[in-house]
Amino acid sequence: MAHDLAPLLTDGLILPVSSATSRKQVLKMLSEALGNKLNLDSRTILDAVIERENLGSTGVGEGVAIPHARNVELTAPIGAFVRLENSVDFDAIDGQPCDLIFMLLAPTSSGADHLRALAQVSRAFRNSNLRKTLRSAETADELRLLLCPNGLLQNAS
Repeated sequence: MAHDLAPLLTDGLILPVSSATSRKQVLKMLSEALGNKLNLDSRTILDAVIERENLGSTGVGEGVAIPHARNVELTAPIGAFVRLENSVDFDAIDGQPCDLIFMLLAPTSSGADHLRALAQVSRAFRNSNLRKTLRSAETADELRLLLCPNGLLQNAS
């Protein structure tokens, strides 16, 4: 399927629906989850993502944000996704708050891979039907089935 993000999420995470109420809370939550999963320093991840956010918003419109950064300890791009109960401000290009957040981390040395991964995520979230069904999903398992329909993703925890 065009929106199968399993290659980025196989070792990554899909978090349960969250009640985070600010961009910083969302970024911290995703950074901590990825840091724990990958055995990396979550503060280093958060600092890199915030540094990238300061260059320009990663809110791409239609309620979607794709915060991203590079990390020297990674060997391949990896992602984490969370759907928020209530949208938060990500300074999106369309001025709308975001509730579908996909954090992408890539190796420092992977310029082309990073761009390909960003393009893959962006293409997936341009699909209005995917956005709609993600917003109606109630569990991490439902989100997993939508984002990884080929079933390559293990349970997040």
